Amino acid sequence: MPNRNVFESPLVARNASRAMGELFGARHRILTWRRVWLALAEGQRQAGLPISAHQVRQLERTLENVDFARAARYERQTRHDVMAHLHAWGEAAPESRSILHLGATSADITDNADLIIMRDALRWLAGWLANVIDALGRFARDQRSRATLGFTHYQPAQVTTVGKRAATWCYDFVTDLHELERCLATLPFRGIKGATGTQASFLALFHGDQRKVLALERRIARRFGFDLIEPVTGQTYSRKIDARVLGVLGGIAASVHKFANDLRLLANLKEIEEPFETAQVGSSAMPYKRNPMRCERATGLARFVIALVQSAYQTAAEQWLERTLDDSSNRRLTIPEAFLATDGMLRLVTNVARGLVVYPRTIAVHLRTELPFLATENILMAAVQAGGDRQKLHERLRIHAQEAGRRVKQEGGDNDLLDRLARDPAFAAVNLRAAVDPKRFVGRAPQQVDELLRTYVVPIRRRYRADLGRSAELEV
Repeated sequence: MPNRNVFESPLVARNASRAMGELFGARHRILTWRRVWLALAEGQRQAGLPISAHQVRQLERTLENVDFARAARYERQTRHDVMAHLHAWGEAAPESRSILHLGATSADITDNADLIIMRDALRWLAGWLANVIDALGRFARDQRSRATLGFTHYQPAQVTTVGKRAATWCYDFVTDLHELERCLATLPFRGIKGATGTQASFLALFHGDQRKVLALERRIARRFGFDLIEPVTGQTYSRKIDARVLGVLGGIAASVHKFANDLRLLANLKEIEEPFETAQVGSSAMPYKRNPMRCERATGLARFVIALVQSAYQTAAEQWLERTLDDSSNRRLTIPEAFLATDGMLRLVTNVARGLVVYPRTIAVHLRTELPFLATENILMAAVQAGGDRQKLHERLRIHAQEAGRRVKQEGGDNDLLDRLARDPAFAAVNLRAAVDPKRFVGRAPQQVDELLRTYVVPIRRRYRADLGRSAELEV
């Protein structure tokens, strides 16, 4: 039961999945520290340091026995969270206390743990992206040929299809997934490098044997599934890695923002809406309202993540020489919150994309209103081919179009351009109804949808088939 007397982050309470919340939870963080400590002790024993199998087994047995209250008491004394948890674990495993943290500095533990957690969090987000891509791909396929009015500058432009528009949303998320996968493939382990990154303390433990130092580092990196190790560091890994990771999240946020904003505009046009539940309330004052609350929430989270990217770059820029500690308090906020917010907004987008509601008749009305204007060039060419004078026909079209536009804008009437042209003998030979068939104006939009699905969406579905179908139901 939450404590209602203190602030609780809405990222956890209202948005992020439980899985992401646990990845950045205190228990998982400390257990990851302990796994790094354990891997260090095991590696040092295998390399010949005087560490017994019994001491390693005691660490294994007590690994999950975390006494947070005891650690908190130590931290009040030491003002150092790593030392506090070292002391707490040392009490739980007293015969192993003396071999914990040999040659290490705090960053050997915490930085590597942070990279492990971020890697696992990126993998979790990759699964969400696959679900978003899958849902939008299905929607795009179903709506591949439904003609709709396209907009540039939010003004009526040429005709597209509902499926093509959804395909552009989908492709944004495809590029985000590719960027995330590239980030994962190149994410390095910090390695075991000591207080200023020189590995001097480990070299001393191994009596100057550099091969043993390097072998220890490689062994621990492989233990946690990392192929790459940073070749040089200060006390910490380069904070540009954090900035690069948050940059990937910022890219996802931009795609979410675009998708959600587009849907909010379409909801205003009454063409497409997000799901709206039977008992859902749109407004406390206006009972008829169907506010796009999911997309609005996703937009707000996206804006928050985009802003955090700047903070990560500022932290990277601010590191002094081999390290300064002003990164710590900032990273405790920006890294977990960026991941939690990204997780939350991808849940929202998955939920929305699976339940999009299309209103074909409204779409058709908007098309009928604008299509006669868009078709004037086709009508002109058809009339010329029937033997008319191009310049005279152009002038007749201009006059009729201006009058029809005036009627729509000033009188609030329907677009009667086709009726006007039908009454004009100059266009008697033109099949006006055929000239404004929406299918004549969509170009290759349906085929472009097919190509996106075949080239990008289907392979992603194959790669992430184990992640598809995640529940995206919202708690609130």
